[in-house]
Amino acid sequence: MTQARTESAFKGLALRLFAIACLSTMSALIKLAEARGATLVETMFHRQFWAVPLVTAWIVAGPGLGSIRTRRFGAHVSRTAIGLCGMVFTFGAVLLLPLAEATTLQFTVPIFATILGALVLGEKTGWHRWGAVIVGFAGVLVVTQPGSGTFPLAGSVVGLLAALFVAIVAITLRQIGKTESAGTTVFWFSVLSLPPLGIAYAFQLQAHDWLTWANLIAIGLVGGIAQLALTASVRFAPVSTVIPMDYSSLVWGTLFGWLLFDAWPTPWTWIGAPIIIASGLYIVWRERVLHLRNTEAVSEAATS
Repeated sequence: MTQARTESAFKGLALRLFAIACLSTMSALIKLAEARGATLVETMFHRQFWAVPLVTAWIVAGPGLGSIRTRRFGAHVSRTAIGLCGMVFTFGAVLLLPLAEATTLQFTVPIFATILGALVLGEKTGWHRWGAVIVGFAGVLVVTQPGSGTFPLAGSVVGLLAALFVAIVAITLRQIGKTESAGTTVFWFSVLSLPPLGIAYAFQLQAHDWLTWANLIAIGLVGGIAQLALTASVRFAPVSTVIPMDYSSLVWGTLFGWLLFDAWPTPWTWIGAPIIIASGLYIVWRERVLHLRNTEAVSEAATS
């Protein structure tokens, strides 16, 4: 039993690492597409359009198309609206900032999730996690160096808004996940996002060379594969186990930035990124500790 659990955890970790590598590759492709004349709307449309066949095939091969039936269509519409706003900021940060810096700001997601959990969901948040939040934002200040002019202010704001919306999406998915499977949620987000993106895309249609078209298609395919791998990773291992793998994106962001765009992280990024990462890891660890305590308390109450 222990060996099977260990093998399952390793599968989850491997899938998470693979998903992060795909997401980092997608970010690099987004910057390359923009350098070749593609707009933000174009990249967003192709990201969703080419992911739909992948997601559909995954559902057909798994639970079947019948699993996409839902009684919470309105919840999926709301999730799509929030998700599209998040995509605007996430893609925008990639376009406005060097890859390593855009990636580093994404590490503030656990910080925003803690704040939103306390303010929106009324979750109890002790001084341990509030302390981690403060430390994490100190790391953000180290990276962005506000007022110094060395880091684009617009990029900093967009990058932090991207992390905020990712945290909002996580909370939304937590609510939807009580009745909907991950595959159902991914499917409806992909499909429902196409009409608004398609309308916006219709006003920005333009010709490209074959390499740019290939780039745009790759954004959708690689992004879709990443989404499926992320979903599968939490089937094999707990979220708290696989989340630390997300920080491997800094390695990819630094590597792609150097190889493709001749951009190297600033010295302040090297200092601030570990602070933000440590803050996020501590928050994840603390949530895991509290979860185990609550589980033990429930078990003891049930047996007494």
